[in-house]
Amino acid sequence: MPRRVPPPAPRAADPPVSNARLAMIILIAAESMLFSGLIGTYLVFRLSAKDWPPADLPRLPLALTGANSLVLLASVVPMTRALRALGRGDRQALTRALEWTVALGATFLAVQGLEWVRLVHHGLTLGSGTYGAIFYVLIGCHGVHVLAAVVWLTVSTLLARAGRLTAERRAPLEMCAIYWYFVCALWVILFPLVYLA
Repeated sequence: MPRRVPPPAPRAADPPVSNARLAMIILIAAESMLFSGLIGTYLVFRLSAKDWPPADLPRLPLALTGANSLVLLASVVPMTRALRALGRGDRQALTRALEWTVALGATFLAVQGLEWVRLVHHGLTLGSGTYGAIFYVLIGCHGVHVLAAVVWLTVSTLLARAGRLTAERRAPLEMCAIYWYFVCALWVILFPLVYLA
């Protein structure tokens, strides 16, 4: 009697959301909760204070930080170009766009660092009361996230130069881009809240 061959098992469908995207969604949700707590803390102190900022502390450098904000937000353009270049398979354009994104992110961090040095020199420190403490914690936490993103972008740039990022292997750069867009969008909230309010 002939053997009956079972039909091939159906191929498992791809999940609607990849594991990498799911991990990034979880990370962004966790980061959003962290910053929601920090912003809430800032607002509680800000709204309960008689004078904000205190008269005896230096004012934040609005013009410099405004220009620096434009630098950070401008970095979204080469990041988007990098994703498009990856889709086209244009390694040279991909690498160049990532280098620009890294340069703009690093410039933002350098200017922030110089701003902090000047503020500390003029008397605004972590120990100079609630105003100084919440400023450095909130803006510093964002700075740490930008630094992590710049490191990630630098690694992505090295991978792009080596030809290890392709249209088929695009998940690492896509996740990096999502994170970069997140830190840029977060600054759109933090800058007016802290510097303009």
